[in-house]
Amino acid sequence: MTSQVSSPAEQADGTVVGEQRKPAGGKDVRRLDRVIIRFAGDSGDGMQLTGDRFTSETASFGNDLSTLPNFPAEIRAPAGTLPGVSSFQLHFADHDILTPGDAPNVLVAMNPAALKANIGDMPRGAEIIVNTDEFTKRAMQKVGYDASPLDDGSLDGFSLHPVPLTTLTVEALKDFALTRKEAERSKNMFALGLLSWMYHRPTEGTERFLRAKFAKKPEIAAANIAAYRAGWNFGETTEDFAVSYEVAPAATAFPPGVYRNISGNLALSYGLIAASRQADLPLFLGSYPITPASDILHELSKHKNFGVRTFQAEDEIAGIGAALGAAFGGSLAVTTTSGPGVALKSETIGLAVSLELPLLVVDIQRGGPSTGLPTKTEQADLLQAMFGRNGEAPVPVVAPRTPADCFDAALEAARIALTYRTPVFLLSDGYLANGSEPWRVPEPAELPDLRVRFAQGPNHTLDDGTEVFWPYKRDPRTLARPWAVPGTPGLEHRIGGIEKQDGTGNISYDPANHDLMVRTRQAKVDGVDVPDIEVDDPDGARTLVLGWGSTYGPVTAAVRRLRAAGEPIAQAHLRHLNPFPANLGTVLKGYDKVVIPEMNLGQLATLVRAKYLVDAHSYNQVNGMPFKAEQLATALKEAIDD
Repeated sequence: MTSQVSSPAEQADGTVVGEQRKPAGGKDVRRLDRVIIRFAGDSGDGMQLTGDRFTSETASFGNDLSTLPNFPAEIRAPAGTLPGVSSFQLHFADHDILTPGDAPNVLVAMNPAALKANIGDMPRGAEIIVNTDEFTKRAMQKVGYDASPLDDGSLDGFSLHPVPLTTLTVEALKDFALTRKEAERSKNMFALGLLSWMYHRPTEGTERFLRAKFAKKPEIAAANIAAYRAGWNFGETTEDFAVSYEVAPAATAFPPGVYRNISGNLALSYGLIAASRQADLPLFLGSYPITPASDILHELSKHKNFGVRTFQAEDEIAGIGAALGAAFGGSLAVTTTSGPGVALKSETIGLAVSLELPLLVVDIQRGGPSTGLPTKTEQADLLQAMFGRNGEAPVPVVAPRTPADCFDAALEAARIALTYRTPVFLLSDGYLANGSEPWRVPEPAELPDLRVRFAQGPNHTLDDGTEVFWPYKRDPRTLARPWAVPGTPGLEHRIGGIEKQDGTGNISYDPANHDLMVRTRQAKVDGVDVPDIEVDDPDGARTLVLGWGSTYGPVTAAVRRLRAAGEPIAQAHLRHLNPFPANLGTVLKGYDKVVIPEMNLGQLATLVRAKYLVDAHSYNQVNGMPFKAEQLATALKEAIDD
C-alpha cells in the first residue's frame, strides 16, 4: 500500500508544470507532477480495457496512481445515449496521491454522448480529444446537440483536438483481412497508442497483453497491435500535438519492496487466500454472482492450487448455506455479495450467530435500495450489517479504506472470525472494488499467524466423573466455543437454529438460559480485540473529521488542502465499526466539532450520536459517485468557521 505522506501538489487545482525541453524529434516535452485522464465512450467502445491498459503501463513505470472506473447501470444501454456512456478515470503522479482526482486534465471522448456526459467536469484549459467520425447529425441529436459543439464555439475555453479516430484506425488496418466493422473495434487501441505517446508510457506490456488476449485469433491480435502503434505514430507525426508530457516515477512515495497495481476486489481475493494459508485451513467460497462482487468469485476460482474451493450457487441463500456448512466442516468459509444479497442471506447469518461458527460475509456495497444502481458506489449498508437480522444477532464489522487495504482487511476479518467463532461482515464498496492503486506485495513473514486449534476430545467432567464434550463451553478470554470437526470421535453434538443450552448445546426454551446466551453472544462481540483509533492532529485542532471505509482518500486529500491553507483540522478513520475502538468516545469528546462524511444519509453519525451522545455533524452524498476532495475541503472549512 502506498505511503500517505503529505504533498503540496495534492492541494493544487491542476497539474503543476515543471521544466520543458525539446528532444531530438523536435517536439517539446513538458514535465508535470501529476495528470488526470478520463477515457469515455459508448459501453461497447472498450473504455475499461483502454483504461486498464494505460493503468498497467503507468504502474509498471513507477507512478503512484488511483483509478475510478464508471460503468453504465444498464447491461446494454442504447448505443450513443447518455445512459450508455462508460468512462475510466486515472490519476497518476510523481508523488503520493490519494484519489482519482476531481477534475480531469484530459478527456478522450469517443462520441457526442461521451462529450456531453463529461464536459461539465472539465476545467477550462483542459485538453479534449474527440473522435470526429462519430459526430454525425443523428448522433448529436440523440444527446440533445442542436449544433456541433466542435464548431459552435462552446469548446473555445478548452484545448480541443479533433481526431478522426475511426477513419485513421480503418486506414491503419486496411492490409488486414477484416471487415470495416471489425477494424473499427480497434479504435480504442489507436486512442491508447496516442495517449501512450503523449505521456511517454511503456508499450511492451500492452503488446504482450494483446498477443495473450487474442492468442487464438492472431489476426485480431496483430490488428490491435497495429492500431496501437498507429496511434503512437500519429502523435509523433501530427502537428496538432506539439507537446508531449513526462510524469516521473514516484520514487519517494513508496517504501522499498515489490509492487504491483491491484484493484480492491483482487486485493480482497488475495487477502482471503493468504488468510486461509496463514490459518492452515481450506478456503471455501459459496456465492451467487452479483455486481460489484462477482470478480471475487471469478478470481478465487482460479486458485484451486491453494486449496480454494468455489461454489457458484443457484441463489444467495444457497450460497451462504453452503458456506456455513463448510464452516461447520472446518473450512475458512466466505460468502460474497452486495446489499440485495445481504437481505436474502440475513436468516442464515443469524443461524451462524446462533451456531457461533466463523464465517466471512463480504458485502461490496452499491447504490440504492432493491436493485438500485448496480454499478455505482455507496456506503449505505452499515446499519443493515449492524442490525439487519431478527433477534439479537450481533456481528463484528470491518471496512477497508483503499483498494490495496482490502488485502489487510480480509486478513483482519478472518482473524476475528476464527478467534471469536463468529460471522464477520467485511464492508467494501464499488469504488474500492473497481478502483486500483499500487500495492506492496508483503513478505510471508509479515502476515499474521491465524492457525486455530480444533477440539480433539472431551472438555468437561460431569459430577459423576464422566468426561464429555460440551460444544458451548467457552474460552474464558474470547468467549469462543470449541470448533469440533464433524467425524471426530466423541465430539458428536447437535446444531440448529433453536436456542442452545449454555455449555451442553442442547435445545433449551428456558427464559434464563436464553437471556444468558443473548448477553453472552453480545459480550463476545463487544470483547473483540481491536486497536485504538489513531488521530492525525499536528496542530491541536478543535474540529475532527471522522471517516470510515472508502471516504479515506477524499477526506485525507481534503484535510491536506486545508492544512496547506493554514486551517487546523484533525482526522481519524475507522476500520472497526463493531465493536468501535475502546478509545473512540474519549477521542470524540476531545473536540468541539465532529464532522462525519458518508456516502449515505448519516448511518455512522447515527451510531456515534447514539452511543457517545456526541453532536456529530453529517455531511452526506448519495449520487452513486465518491466524494471529491475540493467538495469536502469546502464543507470542512465551513464546519471550522461555523
